[in-house]
Amino acid sequence: MADQAIDDFLAESEELLDKLNQDLAKLGDGIADGGSSPDLLNGIFRDAHSIKGLAGMFGFNDVSELAHHLENLLDHLRMGKVALSEALLDCLFDTLEGVSGLIRGKADSPDYTQDLTPYLDRIEHLLTGPVTADEGSLNIDQSLLDVLTEYEEHRLQENISQGKTIYLVKVAFSLMTFDTELTDVTEKIKSLGEVISTLPGTENDDPEMLAFRILCGVSVDQQDLTGKLGRDDVAIEVLLGEAGGAAASQPVAEPEPVAPPPKIEPQPKVSEPPSFIEDPMAEPAIDAQPQEEPETVPQQNGESSSAKSFTSTVRVDIGKLDYLMTIVGELALAKGSIAQLCSEVHSAGLPIARELDKAVHALERRLNELQLGVMDVRMVPVRQLFDKMNRIIRRMAQDLGKKVRLEVRGGDTELDKLIVEELADPLMHIIRNALDHGIEAADERLIAGKAETGTVSLIASQRGNHVVIEVHDDGRGIDPDVLRKKGIEKGLISADANLTRQDLFGLLFHPGFSTKEQVSEFSGRGVGMDVVKSNISALSGMIDMSSEVGKGTVMSLTLPITLAIIKALVVRVKEKDYAIPLNSVLETLMLEPGMLQTIEGREVMELRQQTLSLLRIDELFKLDGQEKEGNRFVVVVGFADKRLGIVVDELRGQQDVVIKSLGKALDFVKGIAGAADLGNQKTILVLDVSGLIGEALQREGGVGV
Repeated sequence: MADQAIDDFLAESEELLDKLNQDLAKLGDGIADGGSSPDLLNGIFRDAHSIKGLAGMFGFNDVSELAHHLENLLDHLRMGKVALSEALLDCLFDTLEGVSGLIRGKADSPDYTQDLTPYLDRIEHLLTGPVTADEGSLNIDQSLLDVLTEYEEHRLQENISQGKTIYLVKVAFSLMTFDTELTDVTEKIKSLGEVISTLPGTENDDPEMLAFRILCGVSVDQQDLTGKLGRDDVAIEVLLGEAGGAAASQPVAEPEPVAPPPKIEPQPKVSEPPSFIEDPMAEPAIDAQPQEEPETVPQQNGESSSAKSFTSTVRVDIGKLDYLMTIVGELALAKGSIAQLCSEVHSAGLPIARELDKAVHALERRLNELQLGVMDVRMVPVRQLFDKMNRIIRRMAQDLGKKVRLEVRGGDTELDKLIVEELADPLMHIIRNALDHGIEAADERLIAGKAETGTVSLIASQRGNHVVIEVHDDGRGIDPDVLRKKGIEKGLISADANLTRQDLFGLLFHPGFSTKEQVSEFSGRGVGMDVVKSNISALSGMIDMSSEVGKGTVMSLTLPITLAIIKALVVRVKEKDYAIPLNSVLETLMLEPGMLQTIEGREVMELRQQTLSLLRIDELFKLDGQEKEGNRFVVVVGFADKRLGIVVDELRGQQDVVIKSLGKALDFVKGIAGAADLGNQKTILVLDVSGLIGEALQREGGVGV
């Protein structure tokens, strides 16, 4: 197994184990209080399940087997089939220590294992010991009980035994806001008691509304509950009990105390890892004979003798890295000020100038190393995002009744963590459209001579200082004639407009535009692709597409590797300074007389036998100021395969800058990526190259992206 894979397993497992230890401690506090939070129990159960699945995925079947039995015991606990006691809590802690010991051993050797029999016997003894009293029947409408899960019915019994009033809260929400409104109502009920189950409503004739029934147990009367919810459209039905009324709790038989397990001797390392266990309930063939204890993982009384972490991975909040990057940027600005002072000392002819110059160069080298180090920490492989898309594709393909497989290439390509997180929603929109609009149903694909199973490909590659992510599908493609017809119907283009294929594809990114005739769960509302374009632009990225009818569609996202700290070219236009990200600058030219030409009202110039469109910042931003005398300059910028010449008055030099967001109040301003501090008490705007190129394309008369 690759070292990177083991490192990933250890890092993920250690985080889950730490959380389980903390949550089990909280569970132990509940013994003295006479109860435990169902949310806490469910969280512990899910984390144990996650460790089991993670270990199984990496082929560590001994870890998976022990975690499976731990999960089984926790399931019985949350279902009320075994009672929470000190003996059970001790077993949970000891079993967790056993899981931790196994994983710690994997850090030294993937072949490490140990005897699980004492742990499994102890868990089995608790599961087959005295059971809790029968909960009895419930005096509640049977049609409601029939839709409850076994766990929900148990929680209903628990709330009744605790003397809580059982309510059925009926409420309906708008389709556009139901998720946030439902969460708000649920949280308010949880502050008073427990939400036992959330069920679909049965009395709703409005297609624009979603109705829900929330079964809950609380300790307040109906009037107080209504006041807490603060809604006029809520109907509350009392199903059982009275708020504050006493209800005799049924006695629960305590399991007999279980002695701690005997000393567990680890087995010697073997040459082959244990085979994968297909049946999670099947007992593995484990040699129970005690063996000589290896020196690498010493054991004392069945526990690891070291509390050290078994992985060197540290998980850091991205906000802390942002703060660190800001400090690095400010240090770069301070270095620039020191370099300026050094130049003045040189000009003065002082003898210390040479030594000062050496110190400045040493500082610059170390600062560059620090900047690269912080940048490297922020970088993550896009595989993390692609893996999430795999789950979305499988689920959506099942819902649509289509056969789709995902193909991933370039998953090790790295991007800034912040960009990866912001890219998740746009990429999900594109994939949903590919499955709903692009990939045909199996029978339709067979008629068209295609394979029954459609293919969606996610391909990432690095090109210079940018990363290109492409989404391919081999579906029906997009017909430009259909786009033209829809564009005319919606008044976006005139019937006699002479548009290229790319111009027509650009219609897809207009708000409210959709080629879907019928609204479905996944598309047809005209919401999505315009948001995708806006989100990609906010990342200083560009989106492009190509499609061929009957063969499929390709969506290309070109993104900068990072937005944290960049080198920028500072330019001046109408006595105002701007910064252009240097990773988008291809070259700079002096604009001499005779180089400018005008084609259909647009300024262009010829550059190496190609026509380059020009954009004047002062005209775009409507700047006031004195015209510069003499020659101007053209900064040739590029993004993906697009090129643009930006006309400026002066080139002021290069500088490291940290881009700061302008906030939501100014996010409507086109062509501005943010602001940056130059270190001389002056703040300048950073130009958004992708946005400027898009603006230039629209000015050329198209509607492209």
